[in-house]
Amino acid sequence: MKARAAENTTQRETLSFETDQGASRSVWIAGALLVAIVAWMGSGLIFPSDTSEPITRRGEPQPVSVAVRQSTAETVTQLFQAEGQAQPDRDSALRAETSGTIDEVYVVKGQMVERGAVVARFDRTEANAELARAREDLAQAQRELENAQTLFQRGVATTDRLVLARVALAAAESRLTNAREEVVDAGITAPFTGRIEALDLDPGEFISAGTEVGRIVDNRPLTVTIQVPQQSLTRIHDGQTATVRFITGEVRKGKVIFVGTAAAAETRTFLAEVRVQNLDGAIPAGISAEVEIPTGETVAHFLSPSVVSLNTEGELGVKTVSADNIVQFHRIAIARSQLDGIWVTGLPETTDIITVGQGFVRDGETVRPSAEEAGQ
Repeated sequence: MKARAAENTTQRETLSFETDQGASRSVWIAGALLVAIVAWMGSGLIFPSDTSEPITRRGEPQPVSVAVRQSTAETVTQLFQAEGQAQPDRDSALRAETSGTIDEVYVVKGQMVERGAVVARFDRTEANAELARAREDLAQAQRELENAQTLFQRGVATTDRLVLARVALAAAESRLTNAREEVVDAGITAPFTGRIEALDLDPGEFISAGTEVGRIVDNRPLTVTIQVPQQSLTRIHDGQTATVRFITGEVRKGKVIFVGTAAAAETRTFLAEVRVQNLDGAIPAGISAEVEIPTGETVAHFLSPSVVSLNTEGELGVKTVSADNIVQFHRIAIARSQLDGIWVTGLPETTDIITVGQGFVRDGETVRPSAEEAGQ
């Protein structure tokens, strides 16, 4: 047992460690990597990279980028536009001038008639009887006058009797004339050439004098009525040509024939009338129409409504960019509007208009403009 313990003690005393050569190599590699990283991070300070972008201080605001499009003014025709309504040239009621029983009706509703055409005729029986009575009265008055003259010449009759006889004869002649006219004109006639729009007559019906029995309309030509605002009154006058677009799709040329001089109390607008030829009668009366009247020429820019904005005072205008990239607000006036844009005045003859970003910049602000891309 003692011999075995001594042997183990000898073995522990002889145990030793040697340095690992591989561990020393790893330390050198790690140190080299650390030096390389420090050198790379510091290279930007010693050798700054060449870049076109300016180095700005933190928190300094940059100019807003906007898109601009160069616009040049053009000569454009100014138009006054208004909504109106087509009215017939003449529209009248048909009335009976005398009383009587309708004997025959010669026209129907919707028929075209000429001026003076007989629409309906009264029964002439009573008119003929009245004519016969008037003739008898005239003959009697003539005999009375002859007797009065004979007696006056003999000195039997007075001057008053002779005068009364002459008055009675004149009255009889007047009644005869009226009776003849009633026989000849025993009917209802058309006051002008037109179309019968309404007719309420039947044979055998008794009609009193003055009764409205129908309606006649002449829509050849048409008269389109429009309302002119007081600020546009000086631009409209008699004789101007006009283009009229009816709601049916018809487009006709017309002429201004009347401009009112008294404004409507409710709207402060003035009545104007445009006459449009309608020889074929294809355009009905009463429909809506849009009227365009050329009122002169001006120099204006054509813009999209999307580039128009308001300033702090609520004025309508357009923002442009000057040569030194400064935003400028120009008050504008609309000279003409159409479906694809508007023509405006108030801008320089040639200018760069902000088309994208105008809502983010103000008058006098510096911006960074770039040309508008095609198709915007």
